Amino acid sequence: MAQLAASQVAVNVPVGSDFSTRRSVFKTHSINFNDKSRAPSLSLDLKTKNVRLRNRHIICQSVQQASVPKVSVAPTNLEDARDPPLNTFKPKEPYIATILSVERLVGPKAPGETCHIVIDHGGNVPYWEGQSYGVIPPGENPKKPGNPHNVRLYSIASTRYGDNFDGKTASLCVRRAVYYDPETGKEDTSKNGVCSNFLCNSKPGDKVRITGPSGKIMLLPEDNPNATHIMIATGTGVAPYRGYLRRMFMESVPAFKFNGLAWLFLGVANSDSLLYDDEFSKYLKDYPDNFRYDLALSREQKSKSGGKMYVQDKIEEYSDEVFKLLDNGAHIYFCGLKGMMPGIQETLKRVAEQRGESWEEKLSQLKKNKQWHVEVY
Repeated sequence: MAQLAASQVAVNVPVGSDFSTRRSVFKTHSINFNDKSRAPSLSLDLKTKNVRLRNRHIICQSVQQASVPKVSVAPTNLEDARDPPLNTFKPKEPYIATILSVERLVGPKAPGETCHIVIDHGGNVPYWEGQSYGVIPPGENPKKPGNPHNVRLYSIASTRYGDNFDGKTASLCVRRAVYYDPETGKEDTSKNGVCSNFLCNSKPGDKVRITGPSGKIMLLPEDNPNATHIMIATGTGVAPYRGYLRRMFMESVPAFKFNGLAWLFLGVANSDSLLYDDEFSKYLKDYPDNFRYDLALSREQKSKSGGKMYVQDKIEEYSDEVFKLLDNGAHIYFCGLKGMMPGIQETLKRVAEQRGESWEEKLSQLKKNKQWHVEVY
């Protein structure tokens, strides 16, 4: 069982002149697995605090990165496999896992509810960062009486070691799907998302049927620890990136020592809708040379044209840097609602043309080089 110390440290994250200061609280404690001594770790408060954010990415003061403690993980044989696990459990024979915790991630002014859900799989459903689990909600499929519901896929929001660093859990980032009648404006529970509501309503100890893991397109390439990874997300599409970043900056993984650049663009409605912001802000403070973090808050920020700030507008602000990094071999990832891609593609095409390049040829080359990773839903 983890042994917890009772200390708390308040950390002020310095920001640019057009941001108000935000404060994050981290609890320090040591973790003991199988009676083996573990290094001090950071337990992060996942709930986002309200903050006024405007047009620039956060800039934090440099610190000595060598002094930043990382968390030891186990079992390290999770690094041994040469290929990712795939479809260990199938829909006809799912694994029965257990809900460990359900926590609301967003503030009161967020449109909708998003939850962080930790699932105990007992080490029996291993996965790699960037993969997905399938979830089969309880009940009968109304379109196929007598049959279970269809599988819903969710990107895993943790590393292979899970939030407890013991290889026995997986975390999901789930937005509750609620349907409101366009005429009455009232919620119609008969049309609410079956699986998302099941997960967000779950209690510790509840059982959940999971399948998978599945997916290869979003796997984090680790052949070059000095590589650049540009991550673009809307809403819960940030899930796989949380796994990447914990592996890069939080965990002490003997087989992976990241020294490249991770650049996260996150688009949400407002500052109360930010997901895992305390974790990301901590990385920004501790690893300013290796992590960049840019936000597009559509209901609080304006684009350079005066409209709402969407993630493609934020990308366009840094388009020269982004294109140069891609030219030098950077990987670029997209995850979120499929509606995000047309606007992003249009922006990238426009920027390419301004640079005298053919976007179609450039995109083809990025795909050929395996630099282009897309998972939208």
